[in-house]
Amino acid sequence: MPNSPMSSVRNLLLVVAAVLTLAGCQQHSRNKLYNPTLVDFQVSYNSFMDGRLYPSLLMGSAQLNNPAYALNDTNALFAISVTAPASNAVLRVSVDSTSLNYVTIIQEVLPVKGVRYTFYPMVKWKYDKLYRTRQQGNIDLTFTCFVNDEEVDVKNVRLNYRSANECLLSVRDQKGQNHDFRWMFAAYVNEEHPYIDSILNAILRQGVITTITGYQKNAATVISQVEAIWYYALEHGITYSSISCTSNPSTTTNVQHIRFFDEVYNSRQANCIDACVFFASIMRKIGLRPVIFVEPCHAYLGYYTDKRRSKLKLLETTITSWVDFPALTNNYNETMAANPNATGRERISEAMNQKYYRYLSEAQIKQWEDNTMTFDQFKRAVAHYLFLKASEYDLETYANNKANFANPDNMQYQMLDIQGLRAVVQPITDNY
Repeated sequence: MPNSPMSSVRNLLLVVAAVLTLAGCQQHSRNKLYNPTLVDFQVSYNSFMDGRLYPSLLMGSAQLNNPAYALNDTNALFAISVTAPASNAVLRVSVDSTSLNYVTIIQEVLPVKGVRYTFYPMVKWKYDKLYRTRQQGNIDLTFTCFVNDEEVDVKNVRLNYRSANECLLSVRDQKGQNHDFRWMFAAYVNEEHPYIDSILNAILRQGVITTITGYQKNAATVISQVEAIWYYALEHGITYSSISCTSNPSTTTNVQHIRFFDEVYNSRQANCIDACVFFASIMRKIGLRPVIFVEPCHAYLGYYTDKRRSKLKLLETTITSWVDFPALTNNYNETMAANPNATGRERISEAMNQKYYRYLSEAQIKQWEDNTMTFDQFKRAVAHYLFLKASEYDLETYANNKANFANPDNMQYQMLDIQGLRAVVQPITDNY
């Protein structure tokens, strides 16, 4: 049956639309000035990082004053490269936003046609989101290339982001050479944490010291201030708990899980490096200069007793786990509540007496049993004994490895002066 007039008109309109569309495409093709193949827009991620994004590194080095210290400027994690399709062409690259970054625009001039140019864009990160990252995940970053306002090409980069607790320790490059990142420990030392002011008030209320003077007086007052921090840690119940492993499957990077200051405070648990950064944070707040000594599989704390840094004391922070003062105090309170007239060794259970007598001298035990020593004095005597032990514990290993600490080529042994490293790495905080 012949087509109806309406059908013929419809078919004609379809043909006209197809012709116009084809003409438009051909016109657009003719108007497209830059061939993506010739521009050859490429985006690469720092090969050292093995496709992984470390929030701790981004936050700690956000104000890096010496980029070379951070292994070829790890602030510049991304490299974009193009071949100039025309002289004085204007390159613009946009990075789409994700859960961890804002939209970022990079604009550069390409002076000479045919020359290959490489740039290192600084992505605008959402630092508050990075800080709150506690589990690994993936993000897809989209880079769009424009030349003289014409879109030329698009590249996507998928990265595996890690927990903010995951501290990068070392990286092995393609030549098998290891690069040390343990200076990142200093990023977890946070002398600006708001908890510290209340901690210092609590330290003064303990009565071990009456004032906080930093280096204003002599070495003895410096040591007393550190011992007051030590006593606070015992009273607060900070104990040893090793959490160092992560889910990171990389075979070229070495990482360790490090708790933040408030995580140590709230959980009352710390491994050797957690406790070092906790103590160092408080020391830094009161003007002291702590040092973290890193050996294979262990870390311990040091601090200078004078402004000139001529004398150094050590502190094995894991010894806090030898006792449990909160449990001891609870035992004392329960015993005295059940028997208000209890005196001498009857003020705590016999099991507690046996446990803590090992940290007292015979004279002190006699004072406790004669009821001439108060419970607070009992705890302070134990704490003082442990402080002396903690101050002596690492002396031999330090003496044996002193040359290794002084050797910059020996990456197995590191002496991390936190004040000195502040020019390189800043505290990781939640205030961005």
